[in-house]
Amino acid sequence: MRKLFFFGVLLLIITSCATEKLNLSPLSNNFYSETKGSDSDRGAKKSFDINIKENVNASEISNLISTFPKFKNNSLNDEVTSLKYSLQNYLYAIDANNSPGKSRAIKSFEKSYKKIQRLRQQLDKDDDEVLNRYLVRLKTNIFVIEDSLKGN
Repeated sequence: MRKLFFFGVLLLIITSCATEKLNLSPLSNNFYSETKGSDSDRGAKKSFDINIKENVNASEISNLISTFPKFKNNSLNDEVTSLKYSLQNYLYAIDANNSPGKSRAIKSFEKSYKKIQRLRQQLDKDDDEVLNRYLVRLKTNIFVIEDSLKGN
């Protein structure tokens, strides 16, 4: 009887506990609720018809930002940090339907990307390959997002 009671209580506890999906995105839930305005607030601005929270490419960019490796070269790490901020600003701008902000973030990304390409020459072969994989994946995901925005 004790075992039956114990399993009943255990089952009740397990089924009554609410769990949330873990959000690893650098875009917090508060950010989404604060930036989303009504359609009348947006006026004549060009709106992006993309749900950045559910977009696979945006999720991939968020994951790459959070898993980007550290390198021995401090100037490279500084430029990678700048690149990460540009990418976060890019995702924020898309989510907020901020076309000028998106353009600034893309320009900042391109600037950091070019600096990183110059700094790659100082890396050993293994670090260079790892960095190249991350950069290619980032550019690919940005291009896919940009293509989907242009298609709207």
